Amino acid sequence: MPHSSPLSEPRSEARPRAHTAAAVSHARHHAHRADYTLAHAGRQVRIGPAAFWIVVGTLVIMGVWSIGTGTYFAFRESVLTGLMARKAEMQYAYEDRIAELRAQVDRITSRQLLDQEQFEQKLGTLLKRQAMLESRTAALSGDALLTGSIRTAPVEPPLRRKTSSVSDTIIFSAPPDREARLESREVRTASANVRDQVQGSGLSGTLARVALSLDKIEQRQDKVLAETEERIDSRTRHVRSVLDDLGVDVKAAPRGVGGPFVPLKAPQAGASNFDRQLYRINIARAQLDQYSQTLVTVPLRKPVTGEIDMSSPFGVRMDPFLHRPAMHTGLDMRGDVGDPVHATASGRVSIAGREGGYGNMVEIEHGNGLATRYGHLSEIDVRVGQKVRIGEVIGRIGSTGRSTGPHLHYETRVDGDAVDPQKFLRAGVRLGGLI
Repeated sequence: MPHSSPLSEPRSEARPRAHTAAAVSHARHHAHRADYTLAHAGRQVRIGPAAFWIVVGTLVIMGVWSIGTGTYFAFRESVLTGLMARKAEMQYAYEDRIAELRAQVDRITSRQLLDQEQFEQKLGTLLKRQAMLESRTAALSGDALLTGSIRTAPVEPPLRRKTSSVSDTIIFSAPPDREARLESREVRTASANVRDQVQGSGLSGTLARVALSLDKIEQRQDKVLAETEERIDSRTRHVRSVLDDLGVDVKAAPRGVGGPFVPLKAPQAGASNFDRQLYRINIARAQLDQYSQTLVTVPLRKPVTGEIDMSSPFGVRMDPFLHRPAMHTGLDMRGDVGDPVHATASGRVSIAGREGGYGNMVEIEHGNGLATRYGHLSEIDVRVGQKVRIGEVIGRIGSTGRSTGPHLHYETRVDGDAVDPQKFLRAGVRLGGLI
């Protein structure tokens, strides 16, 4: 407690005034020091302001610490329980998040497995289609057909070939169903162009583009088959009509020399349209080959090179020596001595030598009752029994026998009877490039 100032103590009024002034000055000096006195059991301890506040501060801190410690111990269980609950909540949330992520991973994995399975199925289907198309390409290649860029036969105008009196015009109409097939083909091409505009990305887009590419190949192959079947059918009908007009028996025409008989297997039930169409094409080609072999033995070509300059037709005429009506059994074709004479069909030489009014003559038997004669030759380049091919030179134009000048007397005979050679020459013009 503060020290008692001397001013508070009673003093005798008799003291001198000077002593009183000194006491006041001493009291003021001690009032400025503000010392503190601690008393306990009759003892007093005087301390300064700094020490006092240090003690007070220490006591306050100790009190706050004591209160805090007591509060902590009083609420420690609640705090720990809250912290543990918070920790458990965070752990549960973390585990839930992990479980959700695992579920997402499982879904993604299952989706990937499903996509992979679907991709493998689509890829397997495409590979099967590719193998099928390759086998079809091999089959088409075996038929001397080209896949990819297909050259279709150009449409040519009617062929007009003019000789002296041997002329004809090739007029051939397509079958009625051709326009319908062409229209359906254009529709398929348009739909293919629409599908080509579809764009994709990733594996699905790649598979889609591969599928469209295979579709294009398959459509080209179908187009090749359709065009081939149409072309072979047209040629077969055309050749058959010409042979029928000539009265040639195709069944009696020469064929192969033999071999084991292996029947052609027809497509089984459920076979693809490609297999059925290819079967029909093979049959049609075999028939066309038979007709082609027959055409080789039919005298359809000209016996001379260049245009025919005919001096006497087939039929009744005035004989140039007797000047009386006579039957002319062939065609007289003007030419220069030494011009080559060609076989108009393949066959075997039956006569090669001097034959009365024919002069030097060559006769060729072609089979199926057909034969040709070449008279008034200056030279004979073949011998009896020799096999000659169509277009082969058999002699030279001359003027031997009953002849008034260099020319070729050409005859066509059917079963020994002379017929008009123009009938066969016109048929050759109708066939055009097929012979």
